[in-house]
Amino acid sequence: MIGMNTYLDAYVDRRMKNIVDEWDLSTGADLTDFVDRLDALEQEIPRMKAFEHAASDKLTGLESRARKLKGRI
Repeated sequence: MIGMNTYLDAYVDRRMKNIVDEWDLSTGADLTDFVDRLDALEQEIPRMKAFEHAASDKLTGLESRARKLKGRI
């Protein structure tokens, strides 16, 4: 009779791709360029902060103009 460990090992081997997909697990291939992707993201942070500040300033200006226009109507 097949042992429980052998049965479970065989089951996991057969279903490994489905398990990885279902549980959203990382594989070795996913991690090979992890440091490079992390560095690229870290380099984007200052640009995103600058964009956030510029967008906030523009939005403040637009809100001010909208208040002025509403006051004239």
